[in-house]
Order: sequence, then C-alpha cells, then structure tokens
Amino acid sequence: MVSEELLEKLNDQMNFEFFSSHAYLALAAYCASESWEGFSNWFVRQAEEEQAHGMKIFNFINDLGKRATISGMESPKNDTHSVLEAFESAYAHEQEVTRRIYALSDIALNEREHATYQFLKWFIDEQVEEESTVDSIVQRLRRIGNDGNALFILDAELGKRGAAPAAQ
Repeated sequence: MVSEELLEKLNDQMNFEFFSSHAYLALAAYCASESWEGFSNWFVRQAEEEQAHGMKIFNFINDLGKRATISGMESPKNDTHSVLEAFESAYAHEQEVTRRIYALSDIALNEREHATYQFLKWFIDEQVEEESTVDSIVQRLRRIGNDGNALFILDAELGKRGAAPAAQ
C-alpha cells in the first residue's frame, strides 16, 4: 500500500513533469524567436513527451485508487541567449529529473512498495535515454561552435523529430 509520503512524492513528480513541459516550451519559444524552427520543433516535441510523462504518473496514481493533486508552478526560465545555452539548460534539467526519479525510487524501495518501484523503473530507463540524447546534442553544438552551415544542418535534423507517444 502506498504511504502518504510516497503519494505526496508521486504527486510532486507528476507536477514536476508538467513543469518540465513548460520549461521546454520556453526553450522552444526562444528558438522560434531566433528562426531556429528545427530546434524549436525538438523542444516542442520534448514538451509533449514531458506532458505524457506527467500523465503517466497521473494515471498510475488513479490506478492506485488515490487522488492526483495538481499544483501551481513557477515560471520556467525565459531568458535564454543561444541554442547551446538552451540545450545546456535542458541537459541540467534532465539531470535534475533523474535525481528526483532516483529519490522517489529509493522511497518506494525503502517502503517495499514493489508495484510503485516497478512503475518507476520505466522512468529510470527513460532518463538514461533522455540524458544521453540531450548530452549528445550539447556535445555536437559545442563542436559546431559558430559554424552557421553546421548549425543549419543540425537545426534541419532536429526539425524531423516527430510527435511524442501518448501516456499509457
């Protein structure tokens, strides 16, 4: 049975996933304002994915017979000044998500709440992919530097990212 502490932390993580969606939309808005449509698309798709992650937790809480609690959120960072800075911010954010998922998983393990831990295992695996993907983009942007042609090519490549899968 899920403890009140674990339920509270699940709700916190759900709301953080929704905040993550807003944070990525803010980065998309920066890229769009600089006419980097591909980079903007990548962040919009990432925002959709984070929304789906929040809904995945929302549905899990409901499946437990508990109540998901939606809270207000702070404004995301809106003062980005470069594509590299946007992706570095995204990478730091994904590292924070990983830290939070690990802490939540630790609570589930300590409480011997195996169903919740098994549910969170999906997020643990997902975070490996998330961090790797964003880190790879950061590394590529650092190598590119101010090479406009290379930035144009990467922008076009990231513009091909499709829609995120729906929450299950």
